[in-house]
Amino acid sequence: MTAPGNHPLLPVERRAAAIEVRASGRRLAGYAATFGAEAKIGRVRETIAPGAFTGSLSGDVLALLDHDPGKVLGRTRSGSLRLSEDSRGLAFDLDLPDTQAGRDVLALAERGDLGGMSFGFIVPAGGETWAGERRTLSRVDLREISVVSAWPAYPDTSLALRAMTHLAERDRRQRAIILAEVAPWRF
Repeated sequence: MTAPGNHPLLPVERRAAAIEVRASGRRLAGYAATFGAEAKIGRVRETIAPGAFTGSLSGDVLALLDHDPGKVLGRTRSGSLRLSEDSRGLAFDLDLPDTQAGRDVLALAERGDLGGMSFGFIVPAGGETWAGERRTLSRVDLREISVVSAWPAYPDTSLALRAMTHLAERDRRQRAIILAEVAPWRF
């Protein structure tokens, strides 16, 4: 029997966004999705409504590298990934593992080479509205969030690598880079 929202014929959609990176530690935090930010996906303009992720926060959601299920960075079930909604969007707090994928993310974050955050989801019946070529997501079944190195669809998500206690404040500030000027990927 398939669990509700796990229909095998529904494709998982993915969206990515530009990030803000502050490198210094083994903990990532930021936004995997922001409310009201517009993404251009082909001819469609898409936004996410506040509350769209509420129903997914109690389920088991994975944190991946580049949507690769072979590169798990954390999950809500184990407590290594924490998700919440606030007025800005879907906030996350992730403890990076001491695995090759975790070390790669850490190195890329410290250098400022990460390109965005992304999330994979399925839209349940009634979870979207359309007005011409404008789509609003009001409810999604969140499957995963991903740290990605490619171009973003949503411009306003953020990612910050939380500070290690032994790093000086000056070093943390020097490692901070903002990628707010990253132009959305166009299909």
